[in-house]
Amino acid sequence: ASADSIPTNADKEDHVSMGTIAARKLGQVVRNSENVVAMEFLAACQGLDLRKPLEPAAGVLAAHQFIRKHVSYAKEDRFFAEDIWAIGDLIRDNSLMNVLKKSIGELEF
Repeated sequence: ASADSIPTNADKEDHVSMGTIAARKLGQVVRNSENVVAMEFLAACQGLDLRKPLEPAAGVLAAHQFIRKHVSYAKEDRFFAEDIWAIGDLIRDNSLMNVLKKSIGELEF
């Protein structure tokens, strides 16, 4: 699907017939990306717990502590989808970003 088109018929019929489908696909891509980032956060938190007593930098520590308030350390294998969903909620509602901003300041994009 494409949200772009090439002008045809002397620019008289320049419409994007796949625009709606492309927008729906974009929503799906964003949701999938949130899940991937949530999985990365989950793996990073688990790794940090396994590397104790080493301490990460301030921003990473703030994110780790905040996530651990919502998702517990995995002592053994379990169903991780609920953990991923919980972290995804923290990403979507910007609460994780707000914790990072409080810890390290405004982020540059």
